[in-house]
Amino acid sequence: MSRKYLLTVAFVLTLFHQMAVGQGRSKFGGRYTDPFGVLSVQAGVGVAYYMGDLSDGVNMKHLGLGPSISVGALYRLTEHVSARGELRFYQVSGDQQYSKNFQNNLSFKTFNPDINLGLQADLFAYNRQAPINPYLFGGVGATYLSPKAKLGGTWYSLPELTTEGVKYKRMPLVFTAGIGVSIKTTQRLSLGLELCNNFVNSDYLDDVSTVYPNPDQLPSDIARALSDRAPEIGEPQRQPGWNRGSAKSKDSYLFLQVRGTYLIGNRAQNQERKKTRCPKF
Repeated sequence: MSRKYLLTVAFVLTLFHQMAVGQGRSKFGGRYTDPFGVLSVQAGVGVAYYMGDLSDGVNMKHLGLGPSISVGALYRLTEHVSARGELRFYQVSGDQQYSKNFQNNLSFKTFNPDINLGLQADLFAYNRQAPINPYLFGGVGATYLSPKAKLGGTWYSLPELTTEGVKYKRMPLVFTAGIGVSIKTTQRLSLGLELCNNFVNSDYLDDVSTVYPNPDQLPSDIARALSDRAPEIGEPQRQPGWNRGSAKSKDSYLFLQVRGTYLIGNRAQNQERKKTRCPKF
């Protein structure tokens, strides 16, 4: 693609933008607002679902759901596209006693923060003021891994115990993709529903990935007990090199949230609202 072509496209887009601003009305019949820089704040609450080595399918009786909460913001770039950033917290868990690999008897629970930056693409343009607006989004971020397991009534942090004989990164990248719908309830407040899948660039969200290590190489008796939990249910001790997990696919976690979005607007909108609230005589 030539530089001349790119410059021509940029010129045409700029021309259309200036024409729309100059007209003062949108093509949808309402007053035109330049979408660039329009800021909204968001919050969400819902459930989180874990997919990894300790789950081998959906068990409706034992989903292992945990809470998820998020706070963030949208910064509009165009009529359809916004930059999006969020700080999120989630809890997920897994237990092999409810899976086909129950004989390994491994389990975990984790409560993690993550941060995510990305883009959101709305189906309908900002100036259309659609009452219902579906959207897609994607992004990249990072999460902090803190899996724990319970032994003898006490919860132990697993990463420090190196239950597979390796030290793994505790802050891997997370790639996010999802779909949602926003429903306008007032001029500035929208409520909606969102489904989001988070793909972790690690297989240690649950502290399980590859094979059983040589127990003599683990740092403590607690580490050995939490590395191989089969003897707790009368199963024979696992031999070094036996499959403990599967590194072929990495872990992920799913969010289903109810979300609220509050429109703050841009500088021009805020000045106009002040004039409306405080008319001059």
